[in-house]
Amino acid sequence: MEYKARYITEDIKLSSYEDKFFKSDIMFDQHMLVWFLSGETKIVQADSTYFFGKGDIFLIPRNQLATIINYPKDGHPHKTVVMHLSEERLRNFYANRTIKPKTLQSHKIYSFNNHPLLESCLASLIPYFDMKNIPEDIASIKITEAISILRTLDNEIDGVLTNFEEPGKIDLVDYMEKNFMFNLPMEKFGYLTGRSLTTFKRDFKKAFSMTPQRWLTQKRLELAHYQLTEKKKKPLDVCYEVGFENLSHFSFAFKKHFGFAPSYLINKGVSH
Repeated sequence: MEYKARYITEDIKLSSYEDKFFKSDIMFDQHMLVWFLSGETKIVQADSTYFFGKGDIFLIPRNQLATIINYPKDGHPHKTVVMHLSEERLRNFYANRTIKPKTLQSHKIYSFNNHPLLESCLASLIPYFDMKNIPEDIASIKITEAISILRTLDNEIDGVLTNFEEPGKIDLVDYMEKNFMFNLPMEKFGYLTGRSLTTFKRDFKKAFSMTPQRWLTQKRLELAHYQLTEKKKKPLDVCYEVGFENLSHFSFAFKKHFGFAPSYLINKGVSH
């Protein structure tokens, strides 16, 4: 995979993936505003799947789990302008505004299609990627402009952007049952459920009577079997959507668990 990135500042970058595709399981530490220049992205969350392409603009709130699969399209690389809305900048922006933070009950991605105001704001960044010695206040001005436009377009955004709370301790079983397909370090799962790594492992063993890694592998393979037999999906697509990093590892684990390779289900068209 050939990845290229050019930065105006650490909060604003032009990102490009030249290879066939790129897949990653991510927990976003900051809100991200993304504008597509070319290519496609598939974003898989626990309860939703999104597709974005050229011209689309969307906001991914912080502390959300997602599988991101980036593709080139029509001979063009996957290329985006990405703006990070950091906690520091948001606190400064809202310092003199009285806003009630919103408790996030759902993991929602906010789509703005190709709204002209946001597109104009983000398009104005393009020339700066080829310049050196950018004035320090440029990024601040552009991010402030973007936040102001977001507030105009969606009355929920203030509540989302002003929620600076860290994840609290939540029901471990419910959370893991909904998010097992995301291949994250155990420390991240612990953080998102409001636990230290040690407490997470202890509570997990108590709840599931096995180690997290063993349980995660079993759950992912069971979901993969369902996707292959009931949804008639391709092994390659299933592999990435259920939390495996590559097809060979997925095929090996699947055969070890079920006694036959994923391709057997596709070739025979039967369920076991």
